Amino acid sequence: METVFGMSYVVSNVTKIHGGAQKVVYKVDCTNGFSSALYVWDLTMNYFKEEIENNNINAKSFGSDLFELNNRYFIEHSIRTPALYDLNKERDRYPFDYGLVEYVAGHKAEAYFNHTDSGVKERVFQQLGELITDMHANERKIYGKPNHNEKNTGPCHLIQLENAKLQLSYAAGHIGGIREKQNKLLDTLYELESRIQPRNEYGFIHGELGPDHILVNDRLEPYLIDIEGAEFFDIEHEHSFLEFRFGDFYSYLKNDHLDRNRMLFYRFHHHISLISGGLKLLHRGYPNRQFAKDLTDHHYRCVLQFIES
Repeated sequence: METVFGMSYVVSNVTKIHGGAQKVVYKVDCTNGFSSALYVWDLTMNYFKEEIENNNINAKSFGSDLFELNNRYFIEHSIRTPALYDLNKERDRYPFDYGLVEYVAGHKAEAYFNHTDSGVKERVFQQLGELITDMHANERKIYGKPNHNEKNTGPCHLIQLENAKLQLSYAAGHIGGIREKQNKLLDTLYELESRIQPRNEYGFIHGELGPDHILVNDRLEPYLIDIEGAEFFDIEHEHSFLEFRFGDFYSYLKNDHLDRNRMLFYRFHHHISLISGGLKLLHRGYPNRQFAKDLTDHHYRCVLQFIES
C-alpha cells in the first residue's frame, strides 16, 4: 500500500471479503481511512485448477492478464467496474499475481431483491439494465477477447456445445440419473444446436453475470466485478443466464431482439455446466458445501424438466 499510494497509507486491517471459486479478494483498510481491495490470483487456491492446467475450453476466466485486459476495455468504454490501481506480475516475492483495486462500499445486487423501498429497487435494476444494454451494444464481427483479432474458424456456440458434452460426461460419472438419461440429454443438446442459424455480429458480454457479480454503491450505482471472463460473444449466452439468475427482476434487463433458438441452447448448456460446476466444488473442498450441493441439485432438476417438457 505504501509503495503504490504513499507513506501515509499504513495498513490497519485486512479482511477476506470474497468467497469466489477462482481468486481470493481481501479488503485492506488504512489508518488514514482509505480502503482498497486486494485481488490474489493464486492457482493453488483455484477450485478449477485442473481445468486451467489442462487448458480446458471453458477455463478462460482466470488470471491477472485477463483482468487487466478487460478492466482496461471496461474503463475505456464506460462500463462501470472498479478501477485497477496497481498490478504486480513480477512473482519475485510470491508465486502468484496480485493487484490493488478500487474498493466499492456497498452490497451485491442480490441484496436489493427484497429491499423494502420499491423506489430503490426500481432505480438499482433500471440502472443495471441500462449498463448491460450499453455493454452489449459494443459489437464486432469477431468473437473472443478484446485483443483477439484473428478470423474465427467456426461459430461461437460450438465452443459451448463441446463444453456441454464435456461437463455432461463429468456429471454422468457421479449422478446416476444423468448417466441413465445421458443419451437423451445429448440428443436434446444436438437438436437445440441444429436450430441455430449463422451469425457474424457479436456483443461484449460479462460471461457470468449473476447478481453476486454486481456491487451497488451508496449512490445506487451498479459496478460489474469478476470480469476476467468478459469477451465478445452471442449476447444470448448472457441473457439466458440473466434470465434464471434474476427471476422476476429480469424484466429490467431483457432484450426484445434476442434469438429464441440461441436462448434455448445456451440455457440448456448453462444447466449442464452448473451441475458439473457444483459437483466439482463439492469434490474439491469448497467451504460452502451447502451452496455447491444446492447448485448441483437445482440444475439437475432443470435439465430433467428440459427434456421432459
